[in-house]
Amino acid sequence: MSQRIRWGILGTGNIATQFAHGVSHSSRGELAAVGSRKIESASAFAKNNGIPTAHGSYDDLLRDHRVDAIYNSLPNSMHHEWTIKALRAGKHVLCEKPFARDAGESQEMFDVARQTGKTVAEAFMYRSNPLTLAVKKAVDGGAIGTPHLIRTSFCYRTNKIAGNIRFNRELAGGGLMDIGCYCINFARHFAGAEPSRVTASAHFHSSGVDDLLAGTMAFPSGLIASFTCGMIAQADNTAYLCGSDGFIEIPVPWKPPAVEAIYHIGRGIPPKMDGPIKPPAVTPRETVCVPIHGELYGMEADDFAAAVLDGAPPRVSEADTIGNMRVLDAIRREIKLEFST
Repeated sequence: MSQRIRWGILGTGNIATQFAHGVSHSSRGELAAVGSRKIESASAFAKNNGIPTAHGSYDDLLRDHRVDAIYNSLPNSMHHEWTIKALRAGKHVLCEKPFARDAGESQEMFDVARQTGKTVAEAFMYRSNPLTLAVKKAVDGGAIGTPHLIRTSFCYRTNKIAGNIRFNRELAGGGLMDIGCYCINFARHFAGAEPSRVTASAHFHSSGVDDLLAGTMAFPSGLIASFTCGMIAQADNTAYLCGSDGFIEIPVPWKPPAVEAIYHIGRGIPPKMDGPIKPPAVTPRETVCVPIHGELYGMEADDFAAAVLDGAPPRVSEADTIGNMRVLDAIRREIKLEFST
C-alpha cells in the first residue's frame, strides 16, 4: 500500500459529500471510487466530487482493487452488514456514527476486523478537531479544577420528514442515534469513564422514532452529565464542562469553524440575579482561540490514515465505540425504542 489511502465511498448522501470534500483536502488520502445502488446516482456523485470511478452497486465498489479503505455512510441499520462485507473484501473501514444498531453488532464488526487483519473505526469527526483536543488538554491540565458537571445539547428543527432516514425506525433512525450519540460520546470522553447509571425521557414522532430526548448519565466519580437532543426543536447546541474552579463553554462543539475555533473559560462567582448590578472586579471569562489547520472531515480521514499506515491508535477506540453503543442501548431500553433486526 502507498503512503496515501485510496478511499471508496459507500453511499451518496449529504454526509458522503462532506467526507469527499474533506478527503480532497486531506494530506494522506485520495478519492478513488464511489458506490451506490444506482449507477446514475454514483456517476453524478463522482462527477460532482472529482472521483474517477463510479460503481452501480455496493458489491462492485468492494471488489475494486484500487480501493484501500471504505467510508461507510449508509443508513444506521446497514452499517453492520456492509462494514463486515467490506472488511471481508480486504478493505479497511471508517464507519459513520452511530457505529451500528447496538453493542452486539458493534462487537461483531470489531471481531471481524481482527480476523481479517483490517482496521475499523467509528467516525466522530469532532474528535479529530483541534478544538476538541485543546479543550481536553485544558480540562486534564486542571483549567477548571475537578470536573463535576457536563451539559450538552444537539438539536435542530427539520420540516423534511418524508423520505428522511432519520424518521425511519426500520433504518434505526431517531434523534438519539443521529445526534444524541455525540452528546453521549462527549460526556464519556471528558469523564474518562463509563456511566454507572443512565436515565432518559423522550417524545416520539408518529413514525415511531424519538424526535426529542433528554438524558442524564451518572459516573462513578460523582460527575453528572445531562444532554438534550432532538429534531423538532432549536437550541444553542453549546457544550459546558463545569468544575470546582471554573467552567468551560464551547459555543460550537460538534462542527467547529474551519479557520479559528474558540472556547471560553469562566471563573469566579457569577453576577447576582437581584439587586444593583455591579461590574466584576476582574474579567470573569477568558476566550481561548484555537487555530484550525485543515478541513474537518479531512483531519478525520488523516487520523484514520495514521491508524492504517502508521499503526497509530484510532482516534475513537474499540472500547470507546462499544461503550457508547452500550449507553445508547440502555437509553433505548429506558424509552422503549426497539429496532427490527
